Amino acid sequence: MLQHLKEHQLHCDIRPGDRAFFATTTGWMMWNWLASALASRATLLLYDGFPMDRDGAALFDFAEREQATLFGVSAGYLRAAQKLGLQPKETHDLRSARLIASTGSPLAPEGFDYVYRDVAPDAQLASISGGTDILSCFVLGNPWSPVCRGEIQGAGLGMAVEVWDDEGHRRFGVEGELVCTRAFPSMPIGFLNDPGGEKYQNAYFSSFPGVWRHGDFATETQSGGFVIHGRSDATLNPQGIRIGTAEIYRIVESFPQVEESLAIGRKKNGTEHILLFVKLRAGAHLSPALTASIKRRLAEEASPRHVPAAIIVAPDLPHTRSGKLVELAVRDVVQGRPIKNMGALANPESLSFFANLSA
Repeated sequence: MLQHLKEHQLHCDIRPGDRAFFATTTGWMMWNWLASALASRATLLLYDGFPMDRDGAALFDFAEREQATLFGVSAGYLRAAQKLGLQPKETHDLRSARLIASTGSPLAPEGFDYVYRDVAPDAQLASISGGTDILSCFVLGNPWSPVCRGEIQGAGLGMAVEVWDDEGHRRFGVEGELVCTRAFPSMPIGFLNDPGGEKYQNAYFSSFPGVWRHGDFATETQSGGFVIHGRSDATLNPQGIRIGTAEIYRIVESFPQVEESLAIGRKKNGTEHILLFVKLRAGAHLSPALTASIKRRLAEEASPRHVPAAIIVAPDLPHTRSGKLVELAVRDVVQGRPIKNMGALANPESLSFFANLSA
C-alpha cells in the first residue's frame, strides 16, 4: 500500500474524484495496482471484454464514455492500435486523460510518437516497469519531468535503482542489469517452502550479493531516465554480444505485414544464432523480398549482429494471461527442454508448433 500510494499520488498524480482505468486481467499485478487507487479516493473503471473489439477501438470508446483521467494499457495494445491505423485524436474526446500509462513490455520510441501524434497530444505518457514479485514499479513516470521519446522518466521515489555491468559497476548509456541497491517497502523477504532461503537468494542476489538483480536488461541515461530492452534471461548473445529482444521487435514490427514477433537464441556447435518468429497479419506472406527487407533494416538500424539466421512464420506466439510474450518457453521447447509453469500461459497450445522445430 505504501508503494501504491506513492506511485499513484506522486508519480501518477491521482487525485480524489479521479477516474482510473487500467486494461488488466484479475490475474495480472496491475489489477492489484489499480484496486489500490481506492486509497486515493479515485473511482475505478473496469472493463470486461476483448480489448480489440469494435475494430480495435473498444478501449478508446470506453475511456471516452467514462471520462478516464488515467488510461492504462499494454504497450502491445498501443502497437496494435497503431498498426490498425486508429487515430483517437480525430475520432474520440480523450481530453479527460491526464495520464496514459503503458506497461507489460517496453514501449518503443515509435509508440511515443503514435500517442503524441494520434492519441492524446496533451497527456503525459508514462511507460512503467516493475514486477509481480514486488507488486509495484522500479521505474516509472512523474508529472513534472520531461517525457523523452523511448525512455521511462526515472526511478520510483525511494527506489535505489541503477544499471550495472557484469562486474557490479554502475554504468550510464550502455546496456546492463537493472538492480536495486537498497531494500524497499514491498520487497519480499522470502519464498514459501524455502526454509533456508536458498531459492530466494538464488532468484535475486546470486549475481551481486546483497543487491537485488531484477532480471531486466536496461540502460540508464545521463538524464536519469531508463530504457528497458527486455528480460535479461531472454537476452540474445550472438558472437558474445548481448542484445535485448526489444531492439529487434521495434524494427521488425514496424513492417505492416508483421503483427507480432518473437526472437530466441539457439545454440548449435557452441555458437548462438538468432531465430526470429513472426506472426503475420491476415493476408500477408513472408516473401523472399520481405525477408530480405527485414534483415536489411535490422542490419542498418541496429547492427549486423541483430540479423537472424532464419525468419520463420508462426501461426501464433505464446503469451501469459496478462499478454506478455513468453520467449523462454519457446527457447526451451526448441532446445528440447521441459517448460516451467505452463499454467501461466494463456495459449499453451501455441507451443506445439515450436516443438516440431526442436533439435
